Amino acid sequence: MVTTLGLFCVSTLRDDTSGRLELPSLNVTLLSGRSLGQAKSREVGRFSEEYRRNVAVCELNPEDLASLGITQGQNVKVATKTGNIVLRAAIASQSLPRGVIFLPYGPWANMVIPLETYGTGMPSFKGIEAEVTAAANEKILDVRTLIGHMMEG
Repeated sequence: MVTTLGLFCVSTLRDDTSGRLELPSLNVTLLSGRSLGQAKSREVGRFSEEYRRNVAVCELNPEDLASLGITQGQNVKVATKTGNIVLRAAIASQSLPRGVIFLPYGPWANMVIPLETYGTGMPSFKGIEAEVTAAANEKILDVRTLIGHMMEG
């Protein structure tokens, strides 16, 4: 079942024709940018656990988190036309409207940011269509593994 809430949709748990259950999902607008945690932990080291805790994060509005049936700290998968990545869900540190997610700059966000620069030489880090789903059984990749995947293609 799909419920439209303003500019985005929430798909609820359902059984498709193959008999497998689909998890709730949320169509959102992705924004990425700098965060205080990202900046501080970058100084500790980009291969540190602190960096991963602060950068492998998807910040959501608390109501969006609830609509996915998950709580802060659980994993979510963010997918765009460019790719997908598993991140830790967190309640937005600043006011974030429903239907918008925030990812700190870093290698995890880069996996879902379109490469097209539209002649500017810089990809667009804001206003990207994305889908968020719960990913309880999936792991967040460490930065070395993530970079290895980037190098493969």
